[in-house]
Amino acid sequence: MWRLGPGWRVCSSAVLGGGIGPRDWILNAQVPGGYPRLDPDHHLAEIAAAEHLTGPGAGLMTAADVTAYTVAADEGVTATATCGLGVRGWAAAPAQGTPGPPRPGTVNIVVTLPVPLSDAALVNAVATATEAKVQALLDAGLDCSGTPTDAVCIAAPSPGPAPAEPFAGPRSRWGARLARAVHAAVLEGALRQS
Repeated sequence: MWRLGPGWRVCSSAVLGGGIGPRDWILNAQVPGGYPRLDPDHHLAEIAAAEHLTGPGAGLMTAADVTAYTVAADEGVTATATCGLGVRGWAAAPAQGTPGPPRPGTVNIVVTLPVPLSDAALVNAVATATEAKVQALLDAGLDCSGTPTDAVCIAAPSPGPAPAEPFAGPRSRWGARLARAVHAAVLEGALRQS
């Protein structure tokens, strides 16, 4: 759980609070394998209320052990990952998508940066985190790009009077730091399962 407080924006693919917007908290909840509920957003809201989280937030779910998270930092950027790699594969697999929600396994990544990012840089940061995740999985010797339910949250302070950072690609100052932090966190988590 991350209690960010006011003054933060998150770009996320989270089930609850996905998209770009102000978020006061991020929650990564553990659910059982074969998760039966079809209303994960409501379930996450219930968990958040039980934890006394108020205001807008983002909620992720995983069947991975959330107490086995890994953390890596690089010059002010911190990445936290939970790696459940029992159900994995390639994003561009030849099979059709499933009609219902995919089975949980999940690599969830939460990144915090100390600087504001523009909207475009927030979206670019999600792409950079995903690229670094795939690189880490390959470096761990896994033949996959992730799991069907992976999610990413990028949290950065809301822009103020000074301009926000315009870039977060892997060769930009903050994107490179983000990529290295995500790579290290996911690689450690993946190697623990190898």
